[in-house]
Amino acid sequence: MKDSTVPVVTIDGPSGAGKGAVSARCAAELGFHMLDSGAVYRSVAVAALNRGISAGDIPGLLRLCSNINLEFMPGQHGTSVHLDGKAVDDQLRREEVSVMSSKIAVQSDVRQALLELQRGYCRLPGLVADGRDMGTIVFPNAPVKIFLDASVEERATRRYKQLKEKGESVTFSRLFRDLEERDRRDRERVVAPMVPAADAIVIDSTHLSLDQAVELVLKIVRDKLNALA
Repeated sequence: MKDSTVPVVTIDGPSGAGKGAVSARCAAELGFHMLDSGAVYRSVAVAALNRGISAGDIPGLLRLCSNINLEFMPGQHGTSVHLDGKAVDDQLRREEVSVMSSKIAVQSDVRQALLELQRGYCRLPGLVADGRDMGTIVFPNAPVKIFLDASVEERATRRYKQLKEKGESVTFSRLFRDLEERDRRDRERVVAPMVPAADAIVIDSTHLSLDQAVELVLKIVRDKLNALA
C-alpha cells in the first residue's frame, strides 16, 4: 500500500469539529497534498447528477469513479475542489447532492472503487487526509493519526455562525439535532463506522481556536515524523 512509503497524516472526526480547516492549514504548512474524503463522495454525486446517473446504477457509478478527474487545490477558505478542471465548491452543499452522496456512500462496490481513488492521492512529499475513516479504513498504516473531536454544542455553534455569515436562515436547535443524528448514523453504520483508530491521538477542540488546533496538530505531526526519520 502506498501509505507505507509516503508520510500520511489522517485527521478524522465528526462534522463541525474543524478537521477540514485544520487539515487544509496543516497540509499547506507541511507542503503536503490534501484529500477531503467527504468532498470525494459529494463530487461523485455532482458528476452523477450532471450525467443523469442514478444512485441505483452501480455499473454507471463504477465507470464514473474510474474516470473522474478530481483535484484539491488551495482556495480562499481552505481547500477548493475542482471537478473536470472546474471549481465545484458551491455545488457540493446542495441538498440534492447531499442526498445523492448519502445513497452512494452505502454502496459497497462504489465505496471500494472510491477507496482506490482516495489512496491514489497518496504521493510524495506527503498527504493530509481528512474524513471519518481515513485512519481506520483508507490509510490504516498511516504513521500519524489524529481524531479531532468537539462537543455537539460547540460544533453546532460553529456551524450556526458559518451559515449566518452566508446569510442563510437557520436555527441553532435544528443544527444541534441534525449533528446529533448525523453523529449517531456515522458511529453506528455497518460500513466504515466513525471511530478513532486504535493508535490515533484524540484531540478535543471544544475550547481551542483554529490557530491553536493547527499548532497542536502540527506539533504532533512533526514530532511523530521526526521520530520515524
